[in-house]
Amino acid sequence: MTTASTLDRSMVESIVRQYVSQQASPSQPSPSTSSEPKLQVNVSARHIHLCDEHVEKLFGPGATLTEMRSLYQDGYFAAEETVMLVGPRRRMLPNVRVLGPTRPFSQVELSLTDAIALGVDIPIRHSGRIEGTPGCVLVGPHGVVHLHEGVIRAARHVHMNKRDCEYFGVSDGDLMKLRIESPDCSMVMEDVLVRADETSKLELHIDTDEGNACNLQAATRLELLPPDDGCGCHK
Repeated sequence: MTTASTLDRSMVESIVRQYVSQQASPSQPSPSTSSEPKLQVNVSARHIHLCDEHVEKLFGPGATLTEMRSLYQDGYFAAEETVMLVGPRRRMLPNVRVLGPTRPFSQVELSLTDAIALGVDIPIRHSGRIEGTPGCVLVGPHGVVHLHEGVIRAARHVHMNKRDCEYFGVSDGDLMKLRIESPDCSMVMEDVLVRADETSKLELHIDTDEGNACNLQAATRLELLPPDDGCGCHK
């Protein structure tokens, strides 16, 4: 009788503990469609976008870009092809990767450190806004292109689709902020340009200098923040 009584009491105590535990720690709500979109932050190393004419001049008549690996955004890729950049004082950056597909005009994107190494003073510009920017010489295996303008330091920006815009309450051309939490060097990067369309995945690009400054590889949290009310962040 003592053994049976002990087992009954143990069972009752177990049930009570389980009930108390459930009341103290209610189950988490299931994910909903309104959950925050997954943000991808990638470091954009130095690279070049080429027009079709320059592809043929650098790599030979009839040449096209050969895909080496896909990039995060659908339809974009790192090509097998590379070029050498030559600056005004014969400083060089060899093996600069070409990204595809081709564009209407050629554009070189460097970090500030790259620009110092090449010997050019480059402005921070949004992609495509190359008027008045410095140029350089492009050297390929089959020819040379004298680029009169188009060398920039690309402004940090975030690609997103219309659903992401609705979630964050922003529009194409707005400016946002990126908060990075990483050991000993957490920071907030401002002036992140929104580049929105119907199909882009949520991806933010910073250059190599910025990636090193925030120790992106060791980041424990990345948060995209909408513009402050009344800050005049719209186009």
